[in-house]
Amino acid sequence: MDIKQRAIDNLKGQVGSESSEPPLRTNAGEVCFPGGKSDPQDTDEIHTALREAEEEIGIPPDQVEVVCRLLDPIVSKGGLLVTAVVGFIDGSFLPRPNPAEVSEVFAVPLNLFVQKKDHSMFGAPGMFLHSFQFLDSDSGRQYRIYGLTAAFAIIVAVLALGKWPEFDIDLGSGSFADRINSRINRTMSKL
Repeated sequence: MDIKQRAIDNLKGQVGSESSEPPLRTNAGEVCFPGGKSDPQDTDEIHTALREAEEEIGIPPDQVEVVCRLLDPIVSKGGLLVTAVVGFIDGSFLPRPNPAEVSEVFAVPLNLFVQKKDHSMFGAPGMFLHSFQFLDSDSGRQYRIYGLTAAFAIIVAVLALGKWPEFDIDLGSGSFADRINSRINRTMSKL
């Protein structure tokens, strides 16, 4: 079985709830996945994610193979409700960033998020946050990927690749961390 099919099989069982109402906002100046506020015409989080990805980086929705909603919606540090939608795009896709919304677009190998080499953790009130350094060989730029973006990337990497990280993934305690740890343990036990 190829890696994409294994990732799809592992992630398909990770469907979160069907919908959430509160809108999302962007995190200006931070490395983030495409996404944003739901519009009244959006039918659900998947529609919002596909519309936002097209607006931000120019990918037509029919060129995204949506796999799942990763988890139930969670509350971000800014008090916003966030739903992670996971999909595949063709490796030949050339982004067309909307300069009003996105300053740069870059691709990161999923394996980065299970390797210790470029990983660190730092404290925040009541939790530890994961951080990764990534050197983009195309641009020569160094990026820091941290916080919720890093947490989602770790979860996707663990589930899609079927590999435990080389570092402790302690996400703290409480309902969000408990749900993530439970979901990861359940999926990994099937591998």
